[in-house]
Amino acid sequence: MSRSYLLILGERDAIAWVLREQRMAFPGTPRAEIGALAVGDRLFLYATRSAWHNPTRDRGRIFGWATAQSAVRELDQPVEIAGREFVSGCTLQIEGLAPYPGGVELQPMIEQLDAFPKRNAWSVYLRRALVVLPAADARLIGRRLRPLLQRHEDARLTYPGAVAYPT
Repeated sequence: MSRSYLLILGERDAIAWVLREQRMAFPGTPRAEIGALAVGDRLFLYATRSAWHNPTRDRGRIFGWATAQSAVRELDQPVEIAGREFVSGCTLQIEGLAPYPGGVELQPMIEQLDAFPKRNAWSVYLRRALVVLPAADARLIGRRLRPLLQRHEDARLTYPGAVAYPT
């Protein structure tokens, strides 16, 4: 049985890398949910409100979904993104993206999501790479996100830095 997660992306360079590479990289901090990520699990891609470097303008949005294509494993060579080192990772198949800067705002749904039991401090849960989503939460997010999605190949072109591959 597959699980669903909110994949937290808090930096535009990391978002661009994930969209270009269809991979996810994780820092060295051990977290049970990262180790539990398995092939077939669904990942809802979430950009924090500061990810695009303008938190007064931007909102935290769920902007796509992906399926894990491999388990998380230690990388042969760590990856550096936006000055941070990532030592493990997995491959993804991005199923759909909302064109930039679209997506579903997370904050208005917090009262309906069981993944955030402390409603007054919900943003503290976003200080990790993955948040486990109960099945009902995943269904609600999926229903709201699905009408906004386009093919990865098309919508990726609208994201800053996600077009050109590094040389």
